[in-house]
Amino acid sequence: MEDVLQQLANLQYIDSRIDEIRQLRGDLPEEVLDIETNIARFNAKINQLEEEADSLKSEKARLENEIEVSKEKTKKYEEQQLTVRNNREYDALTKEIESQKTFVENSVLRIEEIEKRVEEVATELEEQKQKLSDTEELHKNKKENLDEVIESTKNEEDKLLEKREELEKELDSRYVRSYNRLRNGLSNGIAVVAMERGAALGMSLPPQTQVEVRRKNKVIIDENSGRIVIDPSFFDEAKKQLQI
Repeated sequence: MEDVLQQLANLQYIDSRIDEIRQLRGDLPEEVLDIETNIARFNAKINQLEEEADSLKSEKARLENEIEVSKEKTKKYEEQQLTVRNNREYDALTKEIESQKTFVENSVLRIEEIEKRVEEVATELEEQKQKLSDTEELHKNKKENLDEVIESTKNEEDKLLEKREELEKELDSRYVRSYNRLRNGLSNGIAVVAMERGAALGMSLPPQTQVEVRRKNKVIIDENSGRIVIDPSFFDEAKKQLQI
């Protein structure tokens, strides 16, 4: 039975160390993904603004050309008014002249709106590009930090995972299932705890339970926490065996 208790201690030691390694990475992977999402969003906004700016400039150029054409038509109609033979023709030309002048007035107003919007777009573009630059720099730093953490811990984590797999094969499947079920149901993942000064996780154990734990001849379940309680010597041995 001591072998079983030692293997359970080893499993917990390995899992706790793996948890520490992954906690060391913290929220970095999620942060990097969030930053990449923001970069994509800024790029999309910049593309949208650049397309709008190009469209506005094209519209302005078209309107300026149409204004010149309209002015030429107006001049032509005004010259024709001087040679008309009746009021009907004169009134028709007057109507065309008014229509062209209205078009020019509206086009001029629209050009003013375009010029104002082009300025706004330029300002927005500058702001978005600055945000993109800042975010790309943040992404670079976060990614470097994440890569460093992964690089510094990957070798140890791989060895621990390999050792864990070996332990699960060696240990009776009943204990493996019980351990994994218990661990998965706990927020901190600590399924096996050491008895310290007659207590487990700060909760005092009954005297008889303390005696049974020290005997090291059976699996003891703490009634308060539901965890497996073992003698601390098993964790001392686990630390010696699993120095990676």
